[in-house]
Amino acid sequence: MDLQSAGEERMLQLNELDEFHHDAYENAQIYKEKTKMWHDKNITKKKFEVGQKVLLYNSSLRLFPRKLKSRWSRPFMVTEVYPYGAVEISHEEKGTFKVNGQRLKSYIDGALSCKSLPIKLDIPE
Repeated sequence: MDLQSAGEERMLQLNELDEFHHDAYENAQIYKEKTKMWHDKNITKKKFEVGQKVLLYNSSLRLFPRKLKSRWSRPFMVTEVYPYGAVEISHEEKGTFKVNGQRLKSYIDGALSCKSLPIKLDIPE
């Protein structure tokens, strides 16, 4: 047993371990950057203007949701648009508060008119 050569071999193993650690750190950084780019690419950009009517998404957990009840609540009025997606909305009953723009969608005011089209049903006799 040569202590000098065993010490040198141990130092080489420690250096290799440091290199593996450094490579793993770099690969994790690359993975995080690619995942962030993919996530940011799939975020839809929404533009809101002051005075526009919007619907607010209710994201609270419901253990027993009602059938056919929408999660989009009442039309709110946009009072101010902040940078980076924050929007201030107001309502007569609820007051004024800030929300994330991703939880909003445009509200189309007025009734939708549908032209009545003749519908043919093939019912076997």
